[in-house]
Amino acid sequence: MPQPTTRVRPTGCPGYSQTLTREPGSVGKARCLVRVTLAAWHLDDLADDGMLIVSELASNAVRHARSPSIRVTITRPESVRVRIGVVDKSRCLPKLREPHEEAETGRGLALVQTLATDWGVDQLPWGKRVWAELCAQERR
Repeated sequence: MPQPTTRVRPTGCPGYSQTLTREPGSVGKARCLVRVTLAAWHLDDLADDGMLIVSELASNAVRHARSPSIRVTITRPESVRVRIGVVDKSRCLPKLREPHEEAETGRGLALVQTLATDWGVDQLPWGKRVWAELCAQERR
C-alpha cells in the first residue's frame, strides 16, 4: 500500500495525501489519515467532523468513480482552516439531493454541507476533487 505523502504549504504545515484503492475498506483508511493529520496539527476538536466528512466523500468516490484508485488530501490553507478532499477520475459531478425518507443512501452531501464551513468541487482535466473545509476556534 502506498504511504501518505507530505508537502510543505504556505502556512508552514505540510499537506498530507494518500492514494487508496477504490474499495470500501479504503474509507476507514481515509478516516485514519484525517484523524492522524488533525492530531499532528493539534486540531483534535475537528477530528469527529473531519472523519465523517471524509467518510462521505470517500464512500461516494468508491461507489461512483471508475478508476482503480482515489486520492485523499488534507491541507491547511490557514492556521485555523483545514480542507479535506477526495480526488477521483470521474468527471460526473456530485449532486446534493433530498432523498426519500425511507431511502438508505443519498444523504452524504447534505451531511457534508451541514458539518463543513464550505464545500465544493474542483473540476480537473481528468476527473474532479470534491472538498470540504472545517474551521477551528481561534487559539490565543
